[in-house]
Amino acid sequence: MVHDSPLGVCQKVPKDSQSMRNKILWSDETMIELFILNAKRHIWRQPGTISTVKHGGGSIMLWGCFSAAGTGRLVRIEGNMNGAKYREILDENLLQSAQDLRLG
Repeated sequence: MVHDSPLGVCQKVPKDSQSMRNKILWSDETMIELFILNAKRHIWRQPGTISTVKHGGGSIMLWGCFSAAGTGRLVRIEGNMNGAKYREILDENLLQSAQDLRLG
């Protein structure tokens, strides 16, 4: 099975469907880390300087949505994310965001 890239899918949408695109509500979740420990980074330091983390890192997991009409809800996700929790977040926030943005 071949999957199109998101850009490829967007290019297949007829050009006269701007009103349809204005009603799309995009959503996603992300984790924001205070000190990124799992990514490659390049920081210039003077020779002999040692980097330290004083009080640990910490992270926060967020879910949010947006459309051409603006931004919807932004929700902090407590605990671990799984399918049931993601459906709960959508049930509690997606429809209300669509209504707030007058996408109905």
